[in-house]
Amino acid sequence: MLKAALTAELFVTVMVFCRIGAAFITLPSIGETFLSPRARLAFAVFLSIVSAPIIAPLIPDIPNDIPTLFKIILGEILIGAFIGGAARIMMGALAVAGTVIAFLTGLSSALLFNPLLADQGAIHSVFLTLLGLLLIFATDMHHLLIRMTLESYTVFEAGEFPMVGDMADVIARITADSFALGVQMASPIIVVAVMFYVLLGLLARLMPQMQVFFIAMPLQILIGTFVLMITLGAMMLWFMRQYAELIAKFLPA
Repeated sequence: MLKAALTAELFVTVMVFCRIGAAFITLPSIGETFLSPRARLAFAVFLSIVSAPIIAPLIPDIPNDIPTLFKIILGEILIGAFIGGAARIMMGALAVAGTVIAFLTGLSSALLFNPLLADQGAIHSVFLTLLGLLLIFATDMHHLLIRMTLESYTVFEAGEFPMVGDMADVIARITADSFALGVQMASPIIVVAVMFYVLLGLLARLMPQMQVFFIAMPLQILIGTFVLMITLGAMMLWFMRQYAELIAKFLPA
């Protein structure tokens, strides 16, 4: 009797760990690659052990055959990766906005290593992604990310293999929304840049002998930086609001 109880408890803990561990690999703020893998693993194991007794009524019984067991575990891993991946893709809006701003301000060639995306990015892209990560911690939104993972059992039933087609549709929709959000965040710079280029075109037509691009480059950087400074607060506020709405979709009503 005791052996069966211990086996059931271990099975519940492993099932919870599969979903939480997969989510923690991809979640922003928690699943960053520059964090210690041991620390992330220890946190996932600790959270799984603590939350397992609460989630236990939602976990199905141990299946009798190995293929069904592997199917259930694979489904839990897919759900966790889906939750973390959705939150990670939405963070890409900051990279999109930064890339557009860097292109319009003439600083697209100034590349830096972006630790969140683990690749080279424009200087504005790196700045906005790090600022977004800072705001997630400063506003305690990482607590919502953890809550989103734990309360996903009310949205995705444990033991049932997820509908991969619907997941792919959601990921495609979130990717499109992320790109649209990035363009919305960069819209003040886009408007100013269009006006600036129109004025340059008129100036080039009125004074053909003037070296327009020689004069325009410093002004382009100066005006773009100034507009970014005065709109940065509203830009990040809009991003955090949209990001909170995304997280709310995974929380029970």
